[in-house]
Amino acid sequence: MRAILPKAKTKDKKRVGRGYGSGKGGHTAGRGAKGQKSRSNLNILFEGVKMKKSFIKRLPLRRGKGKFKAKSSPVIVKVGYLDLLPSGSRVDIKNLSKYGIIKAEDARRFGVKILGNGDVGKKFTVGLPISKSAAEKIKKAGGKITNE
Repeated sequence: MRAILPKAKTKDKKRVGRGYGSGKGGHTAGRGAKGQKSRSNLNILFEGVKMKKSFIKRLPLRRGKGKFKAKSSPVIVKVGYLDLLPSGSRVDIKNLSKYGIIKAEDARRFGVKILGNGDVGKKFTVGLPISKSAAEKIKKAGGKITNE
């Protein structure tokens, strides 16, 4: 019985529409005749067949350039969660991720904002974006806000 040798050379992929020498060239290059799918650039809205409720129609109506961009908003931390930190500590991304309140990767990507839900019983120094109501609660507890 003979051992089967591995193939020494693999065939390159046929590059469609790159002339006769490409292996799949010529007049229509395997794309059929005419129509939107035979053109080089398809429209972003093209879906191929008639659909009852197309993807575009299912999206909420938004106008302008940013129609297909995802909106990103900061990670929200409620003031009540800050009581998990030790009294007198600085409220920043490093400490919040250390005590498991937020994920450090998400905070770096989207940013963090502190909102005024909950009550504070400890003093903190806040070095992050903060809402007015949260700032009032922290100042009332004896804390400081370094960036307003």
